[in-house]
Amino acid sequence: MIYDIRHRTRFRYAYPVRFARCNLRLKPVDWPGQRLERHALSITPEATLGLTRPTGYIAHMTRVVIDRPSSEIVIESRSRIIVDRPAPEPRPDDPTIAEVAAMARASRDLSATSPANYLFASPLIAMFPEIAAWCAEELAPDRGIVEAGLALARRIMAEFRYDGDATETDTSPAEAFAERHGVCQDFAQIMISGLRSAGLPAAYVSGYLRTLPPPGKPRLVGADATHAWVLIWCGPKRGWIGFDPTNGCAMANDHIVTAIGRDYSDISPVDGIFLGRDGQRIDVEVDVEPLEEAILPLPGRENGAINAGSGASR
Repeated sequence: MIYDIRHRTRFRYAYPVRFARCNLRLKPVDWPGQRLERHALSITPEATLGLTRPTGYIAHMTRVVIDRPSSEIVIESRSRIIVDRPAPEPRPDDPTIAEVAAMARASRDLSATSPANYLFASPLIAMFPEIAAWCAEELAPDRGIVEAGLALARRIMAEFRYDGDATETDTSPAEAFAERHGVCQDFAQIMISGLRSAGLPAAYVSGYLRTLPPPGKPRLVGADATHAWVLIWCGPKRGWIGFDPTNGCAMANDHIVTAIGRDYSDISPVDGIFLGRDGQRIDVEVDVEPLEEAILPLPGRENGAINAGSGASR
């Protein structure tokens, strides 16, 4: 599948800001099953751009500086990306959860994809006893890792309610877990907290999800959103495999990876500072346009009703 992606962020200020500095992580990474064909960035007003450079995690970061007074800043990222990623299935020879945990602890890999980077609590994802106990019901030590990852993703989808107004970007996994509702960021964080509590390497993915309009309705330009899901390290042979707890499925052709880190704070699409009076209003528009029209709904969501959207856009 070939996708054209447009991600437009608009900052508006009641009074002109004198200076703004932003870190952008909008250029999708190359990752197994996807390849970036091209990427372009446009910013209004004119800005000074640093070189796009890798971070300590799996992301491209561009530093942007705007040093002229402005009441509005618009950042638009455009990408074309090819995705060819069959949905993974459990195999009889998959390592067990106990085996994956032992291999992760023994790893001496120091790269950005090392399982050791994703074993422990991170700034936004702590480990909570109530989440650990609930997730442990699907994470028996002798269960195959891919089967268990799918089962946990499907259980979160089944038992939690998607509610775009229920949480904020800084809502903790424990709060969302207690209320049994939230958005994709919350569901990913709950799943990661439970996996790490079981000794498994789990990473947070920021990206995009192809969404399908209701039957007979046109696709709405600009109505898509950023999405968040989970990667689990499934041993050296199978590597990192994605699981989407919002939609109860594995990462496949409808998922487009932008960046991978321990949690949202490592890979937020836009962060930074500005100097000025009062606050700011942020509007985000995302458009994921498929250029090939072979449409297959994701498992678990009928009639194209796929949930996308995360705290990344709030």
